[in-house]
Amino acid sequence: MASKKNASLKRITKEHGDLQRDPPVGCSAGPEDEEDMYIWQGSITGPEDSPYAGGVFFLKIEFPGDYPFKPPKVQFTTKIYHPNINSNGSICLDILKDQWSPALTISKVLLSISSLLTDPNPDDPLVPEIASLYKSDIDAYNEKAKEWTNTYG
Repeated sequence: MASKKNASLKRITKEHGDLQRDPPVGCSAGPEDEEDMYIWQGSITGPEDSPYAGGVFFLKIEFPGDYPFKPPKVQFTTKIYHPNINSNGSICLDILKDQWSPALTISKVLLSISSLLTDPNPDDPLVPEIASLYKSDIDAYNEKAKEWTNTYG
């Protein structure tokens, strides 16, 4: 088990260095405490072409001991109005579940979450009521998402 944990720590440390050198646009992440490389805080700036523009959304990122063979657990700590993100901050995103691959990095995960803000997936919602509004009245959805962004983001 120790060698698996050492391998995951090595990978996490490398990804941290890569993120510092070349962060994805509008995203950042790093350990909450240098003593524990398995728990990070991330942030995503609301994309300009979305109702989340002007907001900064914080995430908690927890790496499992067998990372990268298992996906990190990522959740929003900032409240956000989105069909694929629930009130606990859980995110419905395939690469955080069954589509995870060890070839993916936390940088790619952050970019995918940022893309989800621009382009929600109302056909695979975590919050059906929000998805329903998104599909039936996009203007009302955008207004509500902007309201939440101004209040919480």
